[in-house]
Amino acid sequence: METTLNKTEQELCLTIARQALESAVNSLSLPEIDLSELPSSLGQERASFVTLTVDGRLRGCIGTLQAYQPLANDIQEHAVAAGLQDFRFPNVQPGELDQIKIEVSVLSPQQPLDYEKPEDLIEQLRPDVDGVVLQDGFQKATFLPQVWEKLPNPDQFLSQLCMKMGAPPDLWRKKSLKVFTYQVQEFHE
Repeated sequence: METTLNKTEQELCLTIARQALESAVNSLSLPEIDLSELPSSLGQERASFVTLTVDGRLRGCIGTLQAYQPLANDIQEHAVAAGLQDFRFPNVQPGELDQIKIEVSVLSPQQPLDYEKPEDLIEQLRPDVDGVVLQDGFQKATFLPQVWEKLPNPDQFLSQLCMKMGAPPDLWRKKSLKVFTYQVQEFHE
């Protein structure tokens, strides 16, 4: 894992996400981010996901697997997208903002996971530690490590991930897929 964010940096990330979400939902301009006023860790190129929940239920989740911009900007962008661009949910409405809890996951770089057969894949996965990316040609999907809480069985985890990718649930058993793992530092309001 790259540099771990301290409590102050985590709180800044959550503030950036909250302000971005509230501004976007209320059709206001996003707050300007002045990287020179933030800790250097928030100016480093890092990948993140922003997850929105209401009473513990998913309300939106958007992010990226590849770092391409400063972390502060990445979090701002994904907070807006989680609220207004997650196709699985209607757009967040102003009246919902008080009920929404924000979670930020900062990702480590992905590492390929090589395996011979499905049993090897199961053995190499680390539940509650690894985020997993499955790729079959142009189809690709990921589950953050937090998904292990809801899908603790590796077989089910991989089957659900195949379905998220738009493939049959047993594809991981029938075909060798590209698999990548990563870890996250997760924090929430």
